[in-house]
Amino acid sequence: MNMNQPITILIAGLGGEGGGVLAEWLVELAIRCGHPAQATSIPGVAQRTGATTYYVEIHPQSLAALGGRIPIMSLAPVPGCVDLMVASELLEAVRAIQNGFISPERTTLLTSSQRTLTTFEKLAPGDGRFDSERLLQVAGSNSRQLAAFDVGAATREAGTVPSAVLCGAIAASGVLPFDRAAFEDVIRASGRGVAASLRGFALGFERCSAALGVACPQSGIPGTQSAPAPTPAHEPDLIALGHARVVEFQDAAYGELYRQRVERLRAAERLADPQGQHGGELTREGARFLALWMAFDDVVRVADLKSRAGRFDRVRREAGAKAGEVMRIADHFKPGVTELAGLLPQPLGQRLLGWESRRRRDGAAPLAIPLKLRADSISGFFALRLLASLRWLRRRGQRYAEEQALIERWLAVVESAAANSWETAFELALCARLIKGYGATNERAKENFRYIMNCWTSTDAGTIRRARDAALADDSGSALDAAMTQAGAPARAVKAVPVRWIKRTGHRT
Repeated sequence: MNMNQPITILIAGLGGEGGGVLAEWLVELAIRCGHPAQATSIPGVAQRTGATTYYVEIHPQSLAALGGRIPIMSLAPVPGCVDLMVASELLEAVRAIQNGFISPERTTLLTSSQRTLTTFEKLAPGDGRFDSERLLQVAGSNSRQLAAFDVGAATREAGTVPSAVLCGAIAASGVLPFDRAAFEDVIRASGRGVAASLRGFALGFERCSAALGVACPQSGIPGTQSAPAPTPAHEPDLIALGHARVVEFQDAAYGELYRQRVERLRAAERLADPQGQHGGELTREGARFLALWMAFDDVVRVADLKSRAGRFDRVRREAGAKAGEVMRIADHFKPGVTELAGLLPQPLGQRLLGWESRRRRDGAAPLAIPLKLRADSISGFFALRLLASLRWLRRRGQRYAEEQALIERWLAVVESAAANSWETAFELALCARLIKGYGATNERAKENFRYIMNCWTSTDAGTIRRARDAALADDSGSALDAAMTQAGAPARAVKAVPVRWIKRTGHRT
């Protein structure tokens, strides 16, 4: 440690995790111990494209040792000059590396091993998640020492907030010249949730010490015993879980239809693989995506999910609302013609969709009605429950008929392919994962799905796999078109795009 330079600490946290409180604790800790300190914060932007960062500088020498000299401290971190980086989420730690703040010669990195998916990861048609193992490798190779553990699990175990757990991790890192008791005294002096914060602090101290390979003495704080090592869980029964999801979506009769369709997949697999060399993988994976497909997203399901008691409890917990505090929840909807037509009987739904198609062809924008419902109000909650009660209407709707017809076609294709090749049948079964989303996203997914189903007889298993991967990687369909035409499949017809004429207003200057 350079005794003439401040110790620099950069904290990256997500909203509501107490990052500001953690920075305040560190400054208060330094002041109590007689050391100069300073903290600043930079708010992050919304939708998980950046964390809120807190920058703290603490001088390693006390005011008494400085003999009246006043150190000059910076308001912002300098790339490569951070001594301690603290991140409540793994990708935020890697972002700090990307921005140059973390140095392999200088920086100790404390990070959670857990992930909170970004908007871009969620929007990906396929599995858009970053590889956590790869992120950990990057974190380890670009820092002087790395301590990574599941901060979220420790937070839940202690019944506190991440800031308390991270405070314990900072104390265990040894970067700051203060003993553990001084950290705990600051938490006690805060007067808010002290018992839970001390439990979280002790768990953070213990698990950071373990990650750094340092022996951790018992804290003496009640309720902080080490949790037993988790035992490996049995593989979940995907068919049973799928059946439960489908029954919850509609009713027991719909669940029985799911079981019948799974048996068709099982029979097709027995035909293609009578010796069971593939361990029933086709049936298992097909049943998984079949359940997701049969429980498709529509306005009825969305209203049901948004008006459940568990949802209100979760929002209250995530918002940190205390007992007796008023919590307001506003839900924004923008249903279009497709959503409305989906609940109407098929003849009426088709007529409505035809009318919307003609509007779009003439250059009109998609028709949608923006709605704002207060789920915490009587009228808003009643409207959501009224929509949720319309599941009986779903079976008579145009959307239900369309989905069932497409599912039956998929099953027939898998059964036909299984007569010749297990590999081809398996790849076709996995194509069900293309069906996802709602609105325009769902329509594009179905177009790509139909293209593969129409051309499967002229392709092999490898081509189907590459085509599926291309469709998942690029929702525009361009990559899929290239993969299929390269394999000799006929090209899709060019889709007409209407020209919209916009009247010019004002005068050119």
